[in-house]
Formats: sequence, structure tokens, C-alpha cells
Amino acid sequence: MKTERQKMLDGELYDPFDAELVAARNRARDLCQVLNATREGEQEERRRILQALVGVGGDTVWMQPPFFCDYGSNIELGQRVFFNFNCIVLDVCRVSIGDYTLFGPGVQIYTPMHPFNAELRRKEEFGKPVTIGSDVWVGGGAIILPGVRIGSRAVIGAGSIVTRDVPDGVFAAGNPCRVIREITE
Repeated sequence: MKTERQKMLDGELYDPFDAELVAARNRARDLCQVLNATREGEQEERRRILQALVGVGGDTVWMQPPFFCDYGSNIELGQRVFFNFNCIVLDVCRVSIGDYTLFGPGVQIYTPMHPFNAELRRKEEFGKPVTIGSDVWVGGGAIILPGVRIGSRAVIGAGSIVTRDVPDGVFAAGNPCRVIREITE
């Protein structure tokens, strides 16, 4: 029988009040709080915290606190990913981000989903993973919704709400976010 954690990672209905999951969220929130309290001169401490917090890529990520996440362990970062101030990653499912991707201030990435049925919603939730390619630039204040894939070399306009997949090499913006044009040299 699957654990609640395994159901969560598999995108199935799970109990978010499971003791193991509550402990994992508390750990991540404590690490975020410590990270967010660091000063600019404490870069080595930030690196140590990020390596403990993020599942993969904590050794090269460039993070401007404050930063918030649900678990951290479900975040997989490529080389030299940059998060500007006040980003949020709700990682109940895997969030995979490619090399050299940049996030403006206040970007939010969501993987959690909730059932439409109110009775079921009181006790269970589920999620859908988010995948973001390499060399992507996500403008400030953008929101990336569960299950979305953003292709490599894409640019997402500031304030956009990304509700569906975005292909490689395009500029996309708006609410809902839509492809505006291909990016050419």
C-alpha cells in the first residue's frame, strides 16, 4: 500500500494532514525562515540552507530571500537557476527547472490541486507536476499553475497567469498566458 507521500508525488488524492507530510512541511518552513533571516554577507550559510532545502540543485541556485516552499525536497533545479525576491514554490508534486532559468520577483509556482467536491476537499488534495525548461525567463509576478510545462528558451511576461503549456522559444504573456510570438535572434 502506498504512503500518503507516494500518493502525493504520484498526483493521486492524499491526506495532507498525514504526520510524515506535516513534519516535512514544518522542516521546509523552518529552513525557509532561517534562509529568509540571513544577511547578504552570509552567502555560505545561504548555500548550506539551500542544499538542505532543495531536492536537487541547491549547490548552484542563486536565491534572493524571502523564498517560501511547501517541501523543498520536490524541487529539482538545473545549474545556476535564479529566484529574485519573494518567490513561492508549492511543491506537493515535482517542480523541475532547467539550467540558467530566471524568475523575477514575486513569481509563484503551484502544483497543488483541490477536488471540486467540498466533502472530499475537506480531507484530501492532489497535485500535478510543473516542468520548466532551460534558459527560460519568467517575469515578475507571474503565476504558473499545476501541470504546466514551459519549454526551453521561452519568455513569460510579467504578471502572466500560465494555465497551459508554453512551447520552446516563444514569448508568451497575459491572463490567461498565450503565445504572442516566436523569439528570433
